[in-house]
Amino acid sequence: MERRQFLKNVALTAGSLAFFNQKSFSKWMNDPAYQFRPLRNGVGMFAEQGGTIAWMINKGGIVVVDAEYPDPALHLIAELKKQSDLPFEWLINTHHHGDHTSGNISFKGIVKNVAAHENSLANQKAVAIKNKTEDKQLYPDTTFNDKWKIKVGDERITAHYFGTGHTNGDAMIHFEHANVVHTGDLVFNRRYPFVDRSAGASVQNWAVALEKAQKKFDKDTLFVFGHAFDPQKVTGTMDDLKAMQNFMEKLEDYVASSIKAGKSKDEILKATSIPGITDWQGDGIQRGITAAYEELTV
Repeated sequence: MERRQFLKNVALTAGSLAFFNQKSFSKWMNDPAYQFRPLRNGVGMFAEQGGTIAWMINKGGIVVVDAEYPDPALHLIAELKKQSDLPFEWLINTHHHGDHTSGNISFKGIVKNVAAHENSLANQKAVAIKNKTEDKQLYPDTTFNDKWKIKVGDERITAHYFGTGHTNGDAMIHFEHANVVHTGDLVFNRRYPFVDRSAGASVQNWAVALEKAQKKFDKDTLFVFGHAFDPQKVTGTMDDLKAMQNFMEKLEDYVASSIKAGKSKDEILKATSIPGITDWQGDGIQRGITAAYEELTV
């Protein structure tokens, strides 16, 4: 019931009322299974199952960032088609994980191009080969390294790679005119993160990447996070990036100081919180501790 009320509260803003036609608005109000809402200047967000999606509609067409899983992706596509009959120009993946790219396949034959960091494509292919799911993939046909930029209608969209973090292929996607950034999984807002060492993740550099992001964007930037402990807080501000950076630094400090004190891995893993961190929640604290321990003891 809390989520249903949240969605209704969101819908009652003037911006949301102006965005939806009466028919789609009524249906959306009665379907609390997912969030689909505008943010700024034609850019909005979608969340149902997996990593949060950002989308954009303007006179140049439709752009989507991340794709969750096949069924949620179809729900998103249907909602976007209700708002515009313009073509889907780009699907951009923030990184390769299945809760962000499994839904790519739902865009096959619909979207003109798919983009991702070059390491994200390599990781996606490696995982698909390992899991024998190559037939269920829609791979990026466009890749980039440190920076990539396109223009769709009056919106400039820039992808920024700040180095290894959650994986070795994480990009933040900036809708510059709207000043909205999809962080991908470089931000788990107040939720213990997954650190994918098998895909080149780095606890130490994750904090560095977030510091670089804070220098690139500004105090007015609105961020869409890959995940959040509270589903109502999948968007936020620069303060949330700073909080995530602080978490990663405190995680590294805790594990490094414990190793220096002679504690065993099992002893370190008994932690139920990270010293100095009071607002991170959820399952999976041991995943980050394990990743940090492995990184620091190589």
